[in-house]
Amino acid sequence: MATIAFIGTGVMGAPMARHLAAAGHDVTVYNRTRAKAEATGLTVADTPAVAAAGKDAVITCVGNDDDLRQVTLGPDGAFAAMRDDALFIDHTTVSAAIARELAAARPLSVDAPVSGGQAGAENGTLSVMCGGTAEAVERARPIVDAYAARIVHVGAAGAGQQTKMVNQIAIAGVLAGLSEALRFAQASDLDLDRVFDAVSGGAAQSWQMVNRWGTMARDEFDFGFAIDWMRKDLGLALEEAKANGAPLDVTRLVDGYYAQVQAMGGGRQDTSALVRRIAQ
Repeated sequence: MATIAFIGTGVMGAPMARHLAAAGHDVTVYNRTRAKAEATGLTVADTPAVAAAGKDAVITCVGNDDDLRQVTLGPDGAFAAMRDDALFIDHTTVSAAIARELAAARPLSVDAPVSGGQAGAENGTLSVMCGGTAEAVERARPIVDAYAARIVHVGAAGAGQQTKMVNQIAIAGVLAGLSEALRFAQASDLDLDRVFDAVSGGAAQSWQMVNRWGTMARDEFDFGFAIDWMRKDLGLALEEAKANGAPLDVTRLVDGYYAQVQAMGGGRQDTSALVRRIAQ
C-alpha cells in the first residue's frame, strides 16, 4: 500500500480519495476550500507541499491549467516537497502543453484525465486515459485501480489530455444530434418511450441516449457534468486544433450552442441541457 497525497477534493476528487483509503492506502488530502477536504474524513494538510512531503505518490484533480500550475509549481506547490522517486498523477482535464511541462519537471508523471463523471468517481468505475512513460503508467496502475474500471496507456506525455479532447469532441456531437432527435420526435407527437425502445437497440444507441433521453424529455438537468466545464474542455480541444490543424467545425458550432445555454442560466446544468436551446 502507498502513502498518497490527493490534491483537489471536489465532486470528482473526494470520492476518488475515499476509494484510495478504502483500498488500504494512507491518504492525506488538500483542497483550497478546507471544509471540502475535511468532509472526506481523511487527514487534511494545510498546503499542497505539506500534503506531498515524503509521499510515494501525489495525485491532483483540480480545475484548470492555472489551478494545476499553482498546486504543483506555486510557492506552496507539491513539486518542491516531493521525493525524487515519487510518482505524480494528474486527473485534471487541462491542456496537453501543461501536461508536457510538468512531465519535463518530473519524468515520473502521468497525465490521466478521466471519463465517467461524478457517478463514475463515486462508483469507482472511471475510464482513465494515460499519457507518460511506460514506467510511470505501470507504477500508477495499482493506485488508479482503486477507482477505475479501465486504464489505457495512450502515449507519451500530453497524449492523455489529447485523448480526453477526443472524448469531449465526440460527446459534443452526440449530444447535439440527440437534442435534435428528441425535439423532432416531440414535434411529431411520437410516444417518446416507444421511440427510445425502437432506436436505442440499433446503430443510434449511445451512452448519452441510454442515460439521458428520458431525463432530457422531462427537462431534468441537475446532475452529471456541467456545461461550464464542458465549455472549458471544448475550448482546450479547439485551442489544440489550432496547433495540429484538425478541422473541428462541428465542435466549434456546438460550443457556440453551449454558450447560448449558458446565457439562459444553464451553465451549472448537465451537458444534456443542450436541448434547451431548441424550442419545444
